[in-house]
Amino acid sequence: MKNIIKPIGIIYSQNKTPKGTPIQSSSAKNISGVVEVYPEFVDGLKDLDGFSHIILLYYFHLSKEAKLISKPFMDDVPHGVFATRAPSRPNPIGISYAKIEKIEGNKIFVTGLDVLNETPLIDIKPYIPEFDHNEVEKIGWVNKNINKLPETKDDGRFAK
Repeated sequence: MKNIIKPIGIIYSQNKTPKGTPIQSSSAKNISGVVEVYPEFVDGLKDLDGFSHIILLYYFHLSKEAKLISKPFMDDVPHGVFATRAPSRPNPIGISYAKIEKIEGNKIFVTGLDVLNETPLIDIKPYIPEFDHNEVEKIGWVNKNINKLPETKDDGRFAK
């Protein structure tokens, strides 16, 4: 392993505790926050203001140790961790989409955050619909529960 993943910044959010936090960014449209990039990475923000949305990769710093089988938020049936988006994972890496409101220096002001306050930021990528959106044929066990998404919030089951 040549490079070790290390944080490039920190995400500040209105979500102070796992319990009550939206479980996906599509349910967090009104939740704002600030993505602060450490000074040594500021040059990497060049031209990001030309995009309306970003993909945030981050470390689930408050999640419990991974279980390979667990009950996800939107179902009462246990599933394999790789068939869920549960935060307790062998490599606790999260992904979220956020809308850029403005960029000032090393701070990206965003909305749509389903991320906890003070979450370590691993990477930022521009969201490009033609690259990132694909039609899919099936969504597994989620299909019967997708209608629960708007009201489903974190209940703390995966937090330390």
